[in-house]
Amino acid sequence: MRVLIVGLGSIAHKHIYALNQLSADTEIYALRSGATGNKTDGVTDLYTLTDNSVQFDFAIISNPTSAHNDTIEQLLPLGIPLFIEKPLFHTLEKGQEVLDKCNELGIKTYVACNLRFNPIIRFVREYLGQTTAQINEVNIYTGSYLPDWRPQRDFRTIYSAIPELGGGVHLDLIHELDYACWLFGLPLSSQKKLTNKSSLDIPAIDFAHYNLEYPAFTANLTLNYYRRDTKRELEILFEDATLVADLVGGSVKRNGEIIFQQKTEVYYTYIEQMKYFLAYIKGQDLPMNNINEAFEILKICLK
Repeated sequence: MRVLIVGLGSIAHKHIYALNQLSADTEIYALRSGATGNKTDGVTDLYTLTDNSVQFDFAIISNPTSAHNDTIEQLLPLGIPLFIEKPLFHTLEKGQEVLDKCNELGIKTYVACNLRFNPIIRFVREYLGQTTAQINEVNIYTGSYLPDWRPQRDFRTIYSAIPELGGGVHLDLIHELDYACWLFGLPLSSQKKLTNKSSLDIPAIDFAHYNLEYPAFTANLTLNYYRRDTKRELEILFEDATLVADLVGGSVKRNGEIIFQQKTEVYYTYIEQMKYFLAYIKGQDLPMNNINEAFEILKICLK
């Protein structure tokens, strides 16, 4: 299996790890912008696709979000499946045009939102499929401290803090919007508030709040970059019980009692996600979160 990677940053290395866990004969090629980047063991550097003789099985797009649009168009002539790191784009401009080209060419696509493979989220999805109790309210909260994400670097210089590259908590943590729509479907309507007023003093959005309106309930999502004690929770208020899913602690509680518990290693969801994608491109009909679905969620994020 031959895989092309565009953007060899930290997230790309997670995908490389997942590939190597699933296949011993994977050949990985990285399309680099220049010869100054660090070399990665087991990865062959390419500096152009012109006159390239390698027949790739698929491509991973994991460069800055601001470059996704151009990168997808660059790869379309190859006619290969595209594994696109979330979020799909950082703006809606030209997005539909790129989608139309992919659909016209029949390109298989997947936008990587690995929380769909988190055992806690999967358990909640199964629970929702089994209960008949009405949902009255949903609250999703995710907060963490951006300077702790990459402590070896000045947080003001990383991708997440730079809006021109596609940084901002609303895009970085689009996972929450994604799994909300996966669990409950697309909302009837939505409202949002995006600000950057915190003590982090960065130009990127560091606080985001969304209200998603469903026929019988409202889902409230809050995201931030400045919470010192990391919290990542989903709370569902049913007519007969309260369900709290703690993604940091790895547990689901119903009325305060643990009904499911599983903590996973960092790479677990990346391996499960890649396993899913490989099955998809080998012909199995598993079109979860292709670019069309991801673009609808991006509209909620940005409109």
